[in-house]
Order: sequence, then C-alpha cells, then structure tokens
Amino acid sequence: MKIEILKENLKSGLVITERIISKNPSLPILDNVLINTENSFLKLISTDLEMVVKLWILSKVIEKGKLVVPVKFLSNFISYLPDEKIVIETREQNLYIESKNFKTQIQGYNPEEFPIIPEFKDDVEYLEVDSNKLYQGLSQIINIASPSQTKPEISGIYFCFSKNNITIAATDSFRLAEKNIPLENTTKKEYSFILPQKSAREIINILEDKEGMVKIYFSSSQVLFELPMKEIQHPAIQITSRLLEGQYPNYQDIIPTKFKTNIILKKDEFLNQIKTASLFSNRNNEVKILITPSKKEVEIFSQNPNIGENKSTLSVKIEGDPVEISFNYKFLIDGLSNIKSSEVIFNISKEDGPAILKPVGDSSYIYVVMPIKSI
Repeated sequence: MKIEILKENLKSGLVITERIISKNPSLPILDNVLINTENSFLKLISTDLEMVVKLWILSKVIEKGKLVVPVKFLSNFISYLPDEKIVIETREQNLYIESKNFKTQIQGYNPEEFPIIPEFKDDVEYLEVDSNKLYQGLSQIINIASPSQTKPEISGIYFCFSKNNITIAATDSFRLAEKNIPLENTTKKEYSFILPQKSAREIINILEDKEGMVKIYFSSSQVLFELPMKEIQHPAIQITSRLLEGQYPNYQDIIPTKFKTNIILKKDEFLNQIKTASLFSNRNNEVKILITPSKKEVEIFSQNPNIGENKSTLSVKIEGDPVEISFNYKFLIDGLSNIKSSEVIFNISKEDGPAILKPVGDSSYIYVVMPIKSI
C-alpha cells in the first residue's frame, strides 16, 4: 500500500475510530485499526466486537494494500506532524510514514488476524433521518438509561419506527425520557430495537458537528448508522452495533394522562433553585416542592441536620389543587437540563404518582419522573 493524504484528514479519522477502543488483554488485536484502500479512499476500521466503526477518507491511492496498526499510538504520532501532505506506505508488516521533516516506521500486524467484520446486504431496507435532529434527540435521553443486571433491556436506548416518525426512549425505572423525531421517508410497517448505550454515545460523538441525512439499516441482531460524504455519493462513516436482546417495557402505560396540578414556570429559574436546594439535601437527595395555587407560588425546601436548611419560592402559573411532593434533585436537574425551551410545563398526577416535565411549545419531548417518599 502507498497513499498520499492530508495529515489533518487522517488525524480526524483516527480520533473517531480510536474512541471505541479499550484495552483487551485476551484479544490484543482489538487495540488496532485496520488500514485499507478502497478505490480513491483510505478506509479505517476499528471494533470492540460489540460495535464497528468504518471511515473513508479521500486520498491519492498509489498502490493498494492493508495493514493493522496500534490505533492510539498512530493517532498520537500523527497529531505531532505538521499540517501538510504525508505519504503512507506498507512494506511487509511495517507502516512507513513520511512528511517534510519526518521519516517514521511503525510495526504493524497481519490484517488476517483482524476480526471478520459483518456486512449488511445491499437490499436491506433503510430509513433516513436528519443528522442534527437525531443528535439532538439522543442527547436529550442518553443519560437516562442505566446498567441493570435484572433488566438488561433498560440498559439501552429504545428505537421505534412507525410511519414517518422515530420514537426514542430511555428509562432507569425511576424516570423516563421520550423524544419523537420526524422521518424523511415513510415506513410501511413498524420496527423497533434496543441500542446499547455505549453505541448511542458514539453516534452522538460522531454526529455532533455533522450535517446531512443519516441512513439507518437494521436486521434482527444489528443496526447500521451511515453518514454520507458531502462532496460525492459515498459513505463517510458507518457505525454498526449489535442490538440488545429482550422486550422493552411497555412504558407508555406509566405516562399519566390526568393531572391533579399543572404548572408553567421559567426553566432557568426553577433549575437554579433546585441546584441551590441540592446543597442542603439529605442522603436521599430529597427536595420538597410545595405548590400553592391560591398564591400562584411554588416553594422549594431542603434540609440536612448536618448542614442546615434552605427555602426558596417561585411565582408561577398554576391550575389545580395544592400539592406537597418530594423528588430526587438529581432527577429533576437531569430533566430540566435536557429541555431547550425557556419555560417548562410541570404536570403533577398525584403525591405518590409520576410527574411530567416538558417544554412549552414542543410536544416532541417528555420527561417522566417518580416522586420519592419523604424521610
């Protein structure tokens, strides 16, 4: 193999492919990236056996070939090179890198030892979604999922495709977040799967500053997210992930539809007062919320016998009955932080029932949180 490539393009590709790599003493080959040539592209592939990242970089291919190289070492080395064109060449199982002031040789490994990467068939159905909308949606729910030994299915992110919409959801049994994202093309039947949280985080990392339409291909055991190149009709990045087994809980049943009290309040002011109250909370992370419709007021109270107590009030719009209810302040902060509007709707079903936080003027996102018993 021999290619010419811009240093900055190679570095950006290595940064993406190296993120999924973690030390694996039993399979040290996984610490590496497979460098390959494909038409006019340099192709990088990394995997942890649960997830595969493929990335294509336009380059001048002088001679075809492939090699496996330690990805973190290579990425660190490339970052020190000047921003200019570099020449990469393989001889036997060594990688040679040459630029204006550098001539370097890095020991590589036999590419035949690299794991076989599963491929999707060309006729597999796919759906398209705007990359920015997918990024924003996943960002709003990603931190809600939590590892669970007894319920491994809630460790991931639930995807459901129906007609012209994607519903994504996450829960840890104490709170739930759901986001609806419009699809560009309509699906004739409903599909669903559970994506591991680590894979979802990697998709967020990759999509953060990207534009375009993401293609989503899926089968019974894996899913592929593909982001195209801007310049030509060709994939830029593909992320393939295994899917979690199991049936995702029918969470719609716990979302209340009738409410005892409804409040509209300023998000930043509410969030700031919850954060202040958290400094005085007890070991249960409890903050109490007293809602008084006659005063159009919400009082937030917390106390800790070893620290002291704190009380603050908010002027709000209220409909319904008086309520005194307690929440884990961390759950309220998470929900409010993921809401983008300046005002939020706070719906209370009952003192011991789930409550809902959602943005004013945006019906695509809801956050459901269970209260805690005061101690």
